[in-house]
Amino acid sequence: MIYELYYWPSIQGRGEFVRLALEEGAAQYVDVARESGKGLGISAVMRMLNGRSDTPPFAPPILKAGRLLIGQTANILQFLGPRLELAPKSEAGRLWTHQLQLTMADFVVEIHDTHHPIAGSLYYEDQKHEARRRAAEFSKHRLPKFLAYFEKVLTQNGGGKRYMVGTQLTTVDLSMFQVIAGLNYAFPTAMRKAARRIPRLLALHARIPDRPRVAAYLASPRRIAFNAEGIFRHYPELDAR
Repeated sequence: MIYELYYWPSIQGRGEFVRLALEEGAAQYVDVARESGKGLGISAVMRMLNGRSDTPPFAPPILKAGRLLIGQTANILQFLGPRLELAPKSEAGRLWTHQLQLTMADFVVEIHDTHHPIAGSLYYEDQKHEARRRAAEFSKHRLPKFLAYFEKVLTQNGGGKRYMVGTQLTTVDLSMFQVIAGLNYAFPTAMRKAARRIPRLLALHARIPDRPRVAAYLASPRRIAFNAEGIFRHYPELDAR
């Protein structure tokens, strides 16, 4: 199977959660918008794909696996996990992994909305005042609440507390690495304040880059740098408290 990933070519965004799984799972894949030179035409590509599917995805990321077109990050990872040996073997374990991935998706929405609290169609500069209020609320209440929950999941995992689920790496561990990396970039002040309360999450984040395939990916041109267009954006005025 050679997978095709459809996502915007200049940002990590939600596509990065899928890329990390594909890389760690040693999957053969084409990052279509980046490798085909047709990145600017991804909207047209989506229309083409949707026209061929009875189950059209709403938005990228989209994974094409044979005749399947799969949308939604958590849904794509639920599909890939067992195929790339990045999911528990039991149904209960797979459901728990998916539940954590969905909770992480909620977290990612709240992170995004710190810089776009009114509308994604508006520039950040058009909603800076509202963004400062939203980011202050996020840093004070929502960031600690989500991080405390995931820290608790790691602490209570009976599989050795090195991973989120069981004793083996899963897609949700890779996704947690990406979330912590993004938060360290976007909210370094808030994350320094939170650090003493999330030692297991920080240890997980530090271990993931030691994995050979992840390390090779992070060191390669395939890894897009954090920037001011993606989900995780560093605006000093939003990290002031």
